Parts: sequence; structure tokens; C-alpha cells
Amino acid sequence: MRASLCLIALALPAAATAQLGPPAPTQPRVAKTTAAEGVSKSAPVNGVLVLYGNERCPTNNNNEEVVVCVRRSAAEQFRIPKELRNFEVTPENASWAVKEQANRTVGNVGVGTCSAVGAAGATGCNVQDLSAWKRERQAAKKAETPDLP
Repeated sequence: MRASLCLIALALPAAATAQLGPPAPTQPRVAKTTAAEGVSKSAPVNGVLVLYGNERCPTNNNNEEVVVCVRRSAAEQFRIPKELRNFEVTPENASWAVKEQANRTVGNVGVGTCSAVGAAGATGCNVQDLSAWKRERQAAKKAETPDLP
């Protein structure tokens, strides 16, 4: 019993090292496949297939299979989808440069700063009000025509 355990213990490391090397020439080679190779270019996403230009909606040979297809113009094929184009910048996803721009005016006093300190400090309040009005007008114009960039 003791001798058989020793033989098994000696045989295990040899079996483990045999698996680490390249496959033997007599073994058939298995081609590696990736997820991208296994999925068709025209595979439906969420049950809907998007077609561009004059592509045909696929079906089986007997026309028994129903595939839901959405047609878009050929010019849209290599663009970002319409659903993802309307990106609104919020404070959470604003760039570092925009966040830093807000810190540049902290502590400013005097002309054009909209503060009660210094000569003509209130002149900046008018500029800030006009800038806010312009942003509101642009947002309203964009809301009227959501399809335009």
C-alpha cells in the first residue's frame, strides 16, 4: 500500500509537466475561436437588425422566419447611432478643464466680477445675466430641433 502511494506521488509531477509543453505532432490541432468570430456581422441586437442603404432583411429559404429590421440611410452606417449622439454635459461628466475654469474667478474683485467689493464690481452681474440668457436660448433652440447636432 505504501509503495503504491509513492508511485502515484512520483507519477503526478511527470503528468503535470507533460501538459505544459506544446502539443504532440500526432495530436490534432484545434483552431482557437473568439467571440467576434462566432457572431455574425448582421446578428440582431435585442431582436432588431439594423440595415443600412439597400441591404435586404434576412430570412430562411422558405420565408418562414420573421426578422425585425430597421432601415437607416447608408450615410449613417459609420456614424455614432442617433440614440447615443445627444450627450448632455453634466457636472459629473464634465472635463477637468471645464471644472478648472470655474475656479479661475474665485476671489476676484473689481470691475466685471459681480461683487459688492471694489469699484464697478456690479458690472459683471450684467455680463453673467446675459450669458445665462444666451445659454437658456440655445437650450430652447436645441430642444425644438433634437435631431440636429
